[in-house]
Amino acid sequence: MSEPMSAHPHRQPILNVPPVVTVVLAALALVHGLRALFSRGADLEFLLLFAFIPARYESGLFPLPGGLAADIWTFVTYALIHADLTHLGFNAIWFLAFGTPLARRFGVLRFLAFCAVTAAAGAVAHLLTHADEVQPMIGASAVISGAMAASMRFAFQPGGGMQWRGNMHLPAVPLLVALRDVRVLVFLAVWFGLNLLFGLGSVPILGNDQPVAWQAHVGGFLAGLLLFGFFDPVRRSVAVQNDPLPPL
Repeated sequence: MSEPMSAHPHRQPILNVPPVVTVVLAALALVHGLRALFSRGADLEFLLLFAFIPARYESGLFPLPGGLAADIWTFVTYALIHADLTHLGFNAIWFLAFGTPLARRFGVLRFLAFCAVTAAAGAVAHLLTHADEVQPMIGASAVISGAMAASMRFAFQPGGGMQWRGNMHLPAVPLLVALRDVRVLVFLAVWFGLNLLFGLGSVPILGNDQPVAWQAHVGGFLAGLLLFGFFDPVRRSVAVQNDPLPPL
């Protein structure tokens, strides 16, 4: 006998991923799949067009393809490219974990704009610290770092522990208030500590000896932490009215 749908009105599927997160992950996989079909020369041309190369902005160096348009779009498009399946898979898991609650809270357009801004912030941080670097930077780590920081702004709410669904539409506390929460401070200490170790080369990531663009991670993280309020649609004056919990 079939069970009435209304018997368990609050039952949720185990994996309930917002469509925008699924689309972004599919785009990452599509880009990587297309690169696998390219010849070595075509792949190099692709990287020169869409990866972030700091040397592109140094006057007097050899010109790179794409011109002014590539000077702009590579601040974001580099985040769609990954070195190999391990790099892609690792970033996909973290994007799924932290992008999902953020997409539910922000909605599609705000979420995509947030991803673009954190990617650009990561590129700016990398550019400032690698002004004449010719090695391309790729990967969505700056976006993921920004999503981690932004999620922290609303996940640590009254009730203890990190909660996603229960706090999805609670108003976020002001940043200065959040920074007085011990859990937030521990999160920050662990995150920056790990990135410092990666940057110093003390800890290899995914068994890869190539340098980690940790400055880009920091740029994306700070953008997510500081700019969260510009993207967050849940306003304290509105949300508190329907919230039984007292404001912090």
